[in-house]
Amino acid sequence: MRRIAISVAASTMTLSLAGCGVLNATGDGASASPTKGDDVTIGLLLPEKANTRYDKFDYPIIKSKVSDLTNKRGKVEYANANADAARQAGQLQQMIDDKVDIILLDAVDSHAIAGEVKKAKDAGIPVIAYDRLAEGPIDAYISFDNELVGEVQGRSVLEALGSNVDTSDKVVMVNGSPTDPNAKQFKQGALSELNGKVDIAASFDTKDWKPENAQAEMTEAISKIGKNNIAAVYAANDGMAGGVIKALEAAGVTKLPPITGQDSELDAVQRVVAGEQYMSVYKSYPDEAEAAAQMAVTKVQGKDIQFDALTQDKVDSPTDKDIPSKLVQVSALTKSKIKDTVISDGIYTVGEICTAKYKAACAAIGLR
Repeated sequence: MRRIAISVAASTMTLSLAGCGVLNATGDGASASPTKGDDVTIGLLLPEKANTRYDKFDYPIIKSKVSDLTNKRGKVEYANANADAARQAGQLQQMIDDKVDIILLDAVDSHAIAGEVKKAKDAGIPVIAYDRLAEGPIDAYISFDNELVGEVQGRSVLEALGSNVDTSDKVVMVNGSPTDPNAKQFKQGALSELNGKVDIAASFDTKDWKPENAQAEMTEAISKIGKNNIAAVYAANDGMAGGVIKALEAAGVTKLPPITGQDSELDAVQRVVAGEQYMSVYKSYPDEAEAAAQMAVTKVQGKDIQFDALTQDKVDSPTDKDIPSKLVQVSALTKSKIKDTVISDGIYTVGEICTAKYKAACAAIGLR
């Protein structure tokens, strides 16, 4: 799926353009032929609510950035499909009927939505795939470097197992939803690190990313492998990591094996502090969401120089080649990296993380 990962050179070029004012330019000089003023309407379709990031971060950040970029004249029409692909198809059709100027689409099912993407294209409405690479004639794509996410998770498993890691060490993989193309890339990235170094004793593709499904899968793995024989668990995101932990605790496991995650949700960060979850992957939602808002506004306004500066990567989907893209970098969040990630970026405060339950654990790692 991914042809070209984000490069240092591309990142540097984007930053240089931003420093020169190109990315935030608002005058006519940013484009030879502006097609729309500040009165833009951006449709935002997000996939589910099991992951708290969408309502807590993505939507409000995009809404705020669109307002900033359009002198408070632009607006965002928002709908969340709650993991229902048919519902999302209806939401996309409604936005076509409402004649929004552009759609940011985070697909529930990247393959099933292709027909609706074509309908939008036929209606003259550009579609930018957001966070997940939708099929069909999309105009651009923005996401995190998904294979890198999996690689970071896989390397973290090996790091947690230490220098004595062995091919007999049994690892359970609780992967993401089979309808989400990102999940496949996370899995590929993780396997590129784990294959040949540990024993993948059980692997699951978890429907809809639901924690309760992950809990059931982990219960099955424990029954198959034995609760004392599991060296580590690759959980593709934080919600499912929580389900994995519930299954292990229900089985009577008192010393949890290293468990990965992704998204740096607040309860996951607290689990990392407490030593219940080994790590999460920190993805800067402000960076992704603000860039998506910039891409949408500049695309509608016909500011080609800005748009090209924001989409210097290229990716392929099963239906289209060389899609203009932006791939945002990620990093591992472990106990030692909390200050430099979620706190530094203002995602959470120390007070939000270090509640009474976690105060002692926070103090032990110097988080005050």
